[in-house]
Amino acid sequence: MTTRCSDRTIGLIVNPIAGMGGRVGLKGTDGPAALAEARRRGAQPTANGRVLQALQQLAPHAGSTIILTGSGVLGAEAAITAGFDIRVMHMAAGESSANDTRVAAQAMLEAGVDLLLFAGGDGTARDILDIVGEAVPVVGIPAGVKMVSAVFGTTPANAGMLAGRYLAGDTAIRLREAEVMDIDEDAIRSDRVSTRLYGYARSPFLRAYSQNAKSGSSLHADAALDAVCRDIAREMQPGGLYILGPGSTTRRVMAALDLPATLLGVDAVLDGQLVGADLAEADLLRLMQGRATTLIAGVLGGHGSLFGRGNQQLSTAVLRQIPRERIVVVAAMDKLLALTPRRLFVDTGDNEFNTRLAGHLPVRFAPGRSIVLQVE
Repeated sequence: MTTRCSDRTIGLIVNPIAGMGGRVGLKGTDGPAALAEARRRGAQPTANGRVLQALQQLAPHAGSTIILTGSGVLGAEAAITAGFDIRVMHMAAGESSANDTRVAAQAMLEAGVDLLLFAGGDGTARDILDIVGEAVPVVGIPAGVKMVSAVFGTTPANAGMLAGRYLAGDTAIRLREAEVMDIDEDAIRSDRVSTRLYGYARSPFLRAYSQNAKSGSSLHADAALDAVCRDIAREMQPGGLYILGPGSTTRRVMAALDLPATLLGVDAVLDGQLVGADLAEADLLRLMQGRATTLIAGVLGGHGSLFGRGNQQLSTAVLRQIPRERIVVVAAMDKLLALTPRRLFVDTGDNEFNTRLAGHLPVRFAPGRSIVLQVE
């Protein structure tokens, strides 16, 4: 509760189960069955830790801002920990659900918040858009497994900085119509991509902090990509373990090896044979023991995301065991040219490790050709 008036109000909605399926090899936690399976595999909540990273960037505004939020893990705990005055607008009844998001969003819409900050994935973004439409500016704290919509900050900290600068009236921040994408999670679990534009939300935008929507590549770039992926397959050394991240790009390497691939999962190859498909973090760590390991990763088109979007199985525990020079990044050239700004970013959830990954990294896009991009 608060005892004084506030100059600005932020609505804070947290989906506390967002992202739980990532490290254990699931494609999300939409629905009770998926959540139960995530817990059976040992998944732990991570969303509120990411919310705290965002709210720490808003700390200079704590004295003049009140946060309207849900009870407990729906937002109140994180906001109080970060030093904000709060007003609880919604009390959770049992297990968190999409209805909690919708009810809280309706309460914040009626309260006339200046900005709605939410933590979750694309499903949470869709639920909020259904309620507030374009009436309230929104910023997403990336906390889910699937985050291809343009309403998210590139990292939790950047989402917080974006929100803070918008509330402070920074003239560099403008409102844009940001795409909210509809991802069919059941299709993803069946290894099919089903993505469509769901709608547009008003969202504060600054190029360095804001995520772009996912993009595709051209037929010409696809031909070059096929060729470089065949090169990568030929370069694989006997006795080395090769981990291939999710996506259609790495699937081309598997095709060159004449092996089946999990389109939206992580696979492993040893001596030309598939030794693990759709692997979770624990599976990867077990396979890596005592083996020199190379990671082959794609880039999420439009975003420039390398780690932290749909490949959370590649956790810091996994990545710490792979030398930086053994991380092979491959992408279509037109995807790279379309990046604005032209850089890659990582969002592993561990700021110290994100910093270790920062620097310049070559990205292969055609046989014998690469472009060096900055990793932020």
